Amino acid sequence: MSLAHAGHAAGGFPATALVPAVAFWAYLAAALRLRDPGRPGWPHGRTASFGLGAALVAAGLLAPGGDFVGHMWQHLLIGMLAPLALILGAPVTLLLRTLDRRAGRRLVHLLRHPLARVLGHPVTGLLLTAGGLWLLYLTPLYRATLDSPALHTVVQAHFLLSGCLFAWSIAGPDPGPHRPRVPVRLVVLGVGVAAHATIAQLLYAGALADVPATGAELRAGATLMYYLGDLAEIALALTLLATWRPERPARRPAAGRTPVRA
Repeated sequence: MSLAHAGHAAGGFPATALVPAVAFWAYLAAALRLRDPGRPGWPHGRTASFGLGAALVAAGLLAPGGDFVGHMWQHLLIGMLAPLALILGAPVTLLLRTLDRRAGRRLVHLLRHPLARVLGHPVTGLLLTAGGLWLLYLTPLYRATLDSPALHTVVQAHFLLSGCLFAWSIAGPDPGPHRPRVPVRLVVLGVGVAAHATIAQLLYAGALADVPATGAELRAGATLMYYLGDLAEIALALTLLATWRPERPARRPAAGRTPVRA
């Protein structure tokens, strides 16, 4: 169920749909501040990517979610597709370039905190995203969200934030705590793909799932999760590979030669 489900059910406009618009306005205002003469401007591609992510979040919030298929569309838009576009906008880098030095140092110090290192690890992101899916669909949590608009909001906010954290820990361009090497991140992403595919297959078969929906709705929703989820994960993997620069072993100087300093 979505953040906007209660608003749609009542026939009104969900106020939460304004959040991504406000976020993009703040991002755009910060990017425009870097257009001063003598300062490098902010890449338009970053701005377009963040705007796309905000639009996908808004689309998920405004999409009808009265049945399980509608819910799955919302989950894919908010929890899988939007996070990749948002993190490719490099919002933390933009923030660091617009803050004054003192505030920037505080933010960098916060990013280097041991807790940030734990939160920024790909395994943490995997546990929050994939674990959240298993908890939602294999326990009474999904049923509870149908009767509680506040719980709807908490669950979807979790998927948006955990999706951003996972995408950033795998292939985010923003600075942060030391990340594992690319092969390790690819393995974690592979485990995430397997966990996502497994829960989709369980939903398709109606096995262990605690979801009040017809068999046809379960199969349709699971199919969406399986194929569109794969597309989002493939896009994340390609983003990681596109930025991978394999480390080359240092060359040893030939016998009798003195290494030249740069």
